[in-house]
Formats: sequence, C-alpha cells, structure tokens
Amino acid sequence: MLFKVEMDVRVPLDYDPARFEALKAAEKARFQELQRAGTWRHIWRVVGQYSNVSIFDVESNAQLHDLLTGLPLYPFMEVKVTALCRHPSSLHDDDR
Repeated sequence: MLFKVEMDVRVPLDYDPARFEALKAAEKARFQELQRAGTWRHIWRVVGQYSNVSIFDVESNAQLHDLLTGLPLYPFMEVKVTALCRHPSSLHDDDR
C-alpha cells in the first residue's frame, strides 16, 4: 500500500540543542534503514520549512502507524497521511 505522508517538525525553541542533534542523527539512521528496505520510497524537502513529503510502501495502515510513531522526531511532528493507488495511465509497473 502506498501512502503520501506530510511531516512538519515543530521543536520548541528552548529544547536542548544537544538532545535535538542526537534525535536528528537517530531519525536519519532510521530513515536510511527504512529507505534501504524499500519501505520509505521517496522523500522531498518542502522549501523554506522544516517539513517533508514522503512516499511509504507498507503492508497495512497499522504498519505505517507503527513506523511513524516509532520515529525519533515523532513527538515533534504534525503528520498528514493520504492513501494512494496506482493511476491507470502510469507507465511504471511498480506503482501498486
């Protein structure tokens, strides 16, 4: 199942910078692990914001929920999820 996930990160200005750097490093490591597994298929930055738009390929809604809530920066995220399905005119066979 494909999902578009929009993530806006909102970290309090008074949050400890060292803890925040550690969280960002952990987030990057987890993202790269999921990307290598093919689960986090695409990620794009939103210009001028601490936000991204991503495409996830998961087996179920529950799996996506568990992945998102397990992200190190999740407590600071506002997340919007949209389910996607293959467009009949797509030339790409892997758009399932």
